[in-house]
Amino acid sequence: MECAEVSLRTILHQIKAPWSWTSSAERYYFCDDPGCDVAYFGSDNSTISRSRLRRRSEDDGGDLICYCFGVSKSDFAREPQSRDFVIAQTRDGQCSCETSNPSGRCCLKDFPKAP
Repeated sequence: MECAEVSLRTILHQIKAPWSWTSSAERYYFCDDPGCDVAYFGSDNSTISRSRLRRRSEDDGGDLICYCFGVSKSDFAREPQSRDFVIAQTRDGQCSCETSNPSGRCCLKDFPKAP
């Protein structure tokens, strides 16, 4: 499994009570395996568990694909134009993936491919 590096900014916006957490690693990574209890881990082997996150994907039925605008897989299945909305908002600089998405990455890649 490949884990992506995330910014400190992403972590600070995702964890509950960020004022009570102290960064100890030089680099942090996001684990996107929903079966793993660790959400982030540091280059110093420190970890942040999913239970410390403000909002977990499991809270949204496990199917949230756009954290910026709250689009779920089921929303997209009912209303495929939701992807076009997200694309337009992203182009206009209205997304906040770095702080809204726990992975810190753009949500557009998480949309299912068009049939």
